Amino acid sequence: MRIVVLAGGIGGARFLRGLKAAAPDAEITVIGNTGDDIHLFGLKVCPDLDTVMYTLGGGINEEQGWGRAGETWSVKEELAAYGVGPDWFGLGDRDFATHIVRTQMIGAGYPLSAVTEALCRRWQPGVRLIPMSDDRVETHVLIDTDEGRRAVHFQEYWVRLRAEVPAHAVVPVGADQAKPAPGVLEALADADLVLFPPSNPVVSIGTILAVPGIREAVAGAEAVVIGLSPIVGDAPVRGMADKMLAAIGVETSAAAVAAHYGAGLLDGWLVDTVDAASVAAVEASGIPCRAVPLLMTDEAATTAMARAALDLAEAVREG
Repeated sequence: MRIVVLAGGIGGARFLRGLKAAAPDAEITVIGNTGDDIHLFGLKVCPDLDTVMYTLGGGINEEQGWGRAGETWSVKEELAAYGVGPDWFGLGDRDFATHIVRTQMIGAGYPLSAVTEALCRRWQPGVRLIPMSDDRVETHVLIDTDEGRRAVHFQEYWVRLRAEVPAHAVVPVGADQAKPAPGVLEALADADLVLFPPSNPVVSIGTILAVPGIREAVAGAEAVVIGLSPIVGDAPVRGMADKMLAAIGVETSAAAVAAHYGAGLLDGWLVDTVDAASVAAVEASGIPCRAVPLLMTDEAATTAMARAALDLAEAVREG
């Protein structure tokens, strides 16, 4: 089975670990969000790509869900001593090495997709990880400040401001001019199954779909497309997806996120058992839906979630 997963950061990475256990013989291609990418200290940082790579390669800080295990912070402390910022975004010493290698390779003329492939040769994540685009795309958030309304980088909104300021719009800057990275459209065309994991539907999966050609490839694929709700009991499982959904006028509910994607993309949708009452509404919109436990409390629970997605995909094929 050839499976393509559109993935953001922590939720997508942890789901992928369960998917590998649920489908050990599958060929899995991951299309990673790069809208969260940011340039810091002269380095290109790709948080979502790295989170997938570290998680599946055994190098992630399990408690945080991001960054490296066994991390130290000497470089960050020295930069702070020099008064060099920003101080709100933490890069550990081990993590710095990844960004240095990436930036050197890009400076030498390699595209991000080739760089990601090279980095994965060390980590051996057991999936093919492809950035959504080799072109620069940055998600910005429109907020009100003392100086008036302005756009800030998503990382500043998420990490420094902790999404405590209302967002008026979410803009994937550069996405409209970007092209899918080599292999993205081919993977979607060849897939038997496409999965939307419980990643942020606006700034993770939504940003991937904003790259011209990707949404159309998903909608036109012969593969079954199954999504898993990132909303459980009208609240995000992790992070601040509710703030992002509000910015684009979507209610924070499992049914509303399914409607946001729409029957034009989804062939099936999984909601948590606490949201079982929404199954009928989702199915009335033309999307087959099941209620199963969707909390990734441990690897066994995550594997069961992935199996539920595979089972729903099989039912859709047979139906």
